[in-house]
Amino acid sequence: MSPKPSPNMSPNVSPNPGAPTAPRMCFINLPVTDLARARAFYEAIGFTNEPRFTDGTAAAMVWSETIHVMLLTREKWATFTTRPIPPAGHSEVMVCLSCTDRGEVDRMAAAAAPAGGTTDPNPSQDHGVMYGRSLADPDGHVWEVMWMDPAFAAGETSPATAA
Repeated sequence: MSPKPSPNMSPNVSPNPGAPTAPRMCFINLPVTDLARARAFYEAIGFTNEPRFTDGTAAAMVWSETIHVMLLTREKWATFTTRPIPPAGHSEVMVCLSCTDRGEVDRMAAAAAPAGGTTDPNPSQDHGVMYGRSLADPDGHVWEVMWMDPAFAAGETSPATAA
């Protein structure tokens, strides 16, 4: 028998019964050396800017209704933490975004270099049911972009039958 999931793990739980709920969201904060350059890069690979949360120190970039990236100048970043910013070329974290199909993966990766980033800083991966590439923004933050066969993700096929 499986344990009952915690209500805190549900994506739309309010601690107050009857109170309105909202989907859980993910906000990724990244320090950048040149805010305008970083914003242009993220727009080039498919993000949109949210002007209500953008000023001379930060730019809110939207991937989806629930995933947002906050680009912060190094000065603004320092107001949140005293920890040092790793130099470009060091690994700090790798974030993965899902795409609708293989073509979107390739389009995002291809857009990175002309926008000032790097295409494929890590080897691409093709497992038949899952396809992924990587890109790095102008500050060296690495992103994985991937597509997974929806039937495989839903458990309807095995790797052998989905490929």
